[in-house]
Amino acid sequence: MSRDDASLRVTVIGAGYLGLTHAVCMAELGHQVLALDVDSEKLAKAAAGEAPFFEPGLESLLRKNLDSGGLRFTTSFAEAGGFGDAHFLCVGTPQAADGRADLSYVHSAAGALAPHLTADCLIVGKSTVPVGTARQVLGRVRAAAPAGNLVDLAWNPEFLREGLAVQDSLSPDRIVLGVTSSRAAELLRRVYAAPLAAGVPALVMDLETAELVKVAANAFLATKVSFINVMAEMCEAAGADVMQLAEALGHDERIGRRFLSPGLGFGGGCLPKDIRAFRATASALGVSSLASLLGTVDTINLDRRTRVIALAREAAGGDLAGKRVAVLGVAFKPNSDDIRDSPSLDICERLAAEGAAVSVHDPVALPNAARKRPDLRCAGSVSEAAERADVVLHLTEWSDYRAIDPGALARVVARPVLVDARCALDAGLWRAAGWHVLMPGRPSVPPGTPSLRVPDAAGYTR
Repeated sequence: MSRDDASLRVTVIGAGYLGLTHAVCMAELGHQVLALDVDSEKLAKAAAGEAPFFEPGLESLLRKNLDSGGLRFTTSFAEAGGFGDAHFLCVGTPQAADGRADLSYVHSAAGALAPHLTADCLIVGKSTVPVGTARQVLGRVRAAAPAGNLVDLAWNPEFLREGLAVQDSLSPDRIVLGVTSSRAAELLRRVYAAPLAAGVPALVMDLETAELVKVAANAFLATKVSFINVMAEMCEAAGADVMQLAEALGHDERIGRRFLSPGLGFGGGCLPKDIRAFRATASALGVSSLASLLGTVDTINLDRRTRVIALAREAAGGDLAGKRVAVLGVAFKPNSDDIRDSPSLDICERLAAEGAAVSVHDPVALPNAARKRPDLRCAGSVSEAAERADVVLHLTEWSDYRAIDPGALARVVARPVLVDARCALDAGLWRAAGWHVLMPGRPSVPPGTPSLRVPDAAGYTR
């Protein structure tokens, strides 16, 4: 993309998953970008064109914009402060011991930048924070910056989906602008000129509402996932089929099919911590009904892991001790190498604690899993993982696993028993190949028995 007078000088503070993705995509949108991080080793990799995590499409754009000169890296807050028209805060807000969001990185980054702000500029928060944080940051920065009240602040929450982060950055479904002035709104409209020109809506609001948008969205999605998983329990108790139930519910336009997917539940570095932090905020503000709802959602989600262990135990004949278990997928979701709060990795640990010999496969996340759990047996292929297995567990819904030939895999295992914890494989196809298939919320059907083939929203039959 050519650089022209419409381009701005943008700094991105923090070069982790959010920050690096945002920096690369800001450069791709035509801006001159300087990305900052205090981790010099991480920056050296990024400056060499190597993304420190797996995200489809990111590394090629990183190299493209490095080569064009639109993207540079630094460890200097002084350089960043003197460079940017807009400074994006993209640092982590990890979960503290009490469930609240740890804001130390946000305040530290803003505090380190402030002394170097000598002219009018805009600080833009993208990190997910408790409501009220933005005004705290604004007050502290103005008190410390030489430019004082010439420094403005906005909150522009991110809505990135891992595996689709580049697409979500360049073509988002909405752009939320929490501002205190028309000047800030206008500058952000220039930052996002390309997607706005393509028809992406800009939603301008106050700081507090903008802060709530992200956590409210995550809370709603988490609640929807947890609801269908509670219905899976109900289906098991009643002898019903949760997949057929989900399809029927999804045709109601008030409900919709997306995120109405039963199974193992959610994980990752964002959704679990965000609903716990939101629960803590609700409690602090006295909104007990919301705090109670979010606590229940969290409990339901974690209970799904216990249910899958129970299915694995049932599949192994009642006892996992000494059984060989093949696990397909350790990333918390497909198209990612992220294992933070991975339901799959948690299940691997529980299986091992019950005496099972666990062998795992994942298309991209094995190096991260091995660093966290050096005792895991990592396999380079599905067949290697499943060799002489008593049970195969499908825990991350990679498209690779839908392409498995169940007949060929049956010749590798000791017992053709599958627990599809994601309800994502074609159960009829596996049963026709002689497999006993167990799924949360679905009736147990013997091998060879024809099953109803229910198409989901993506067109796959289950």
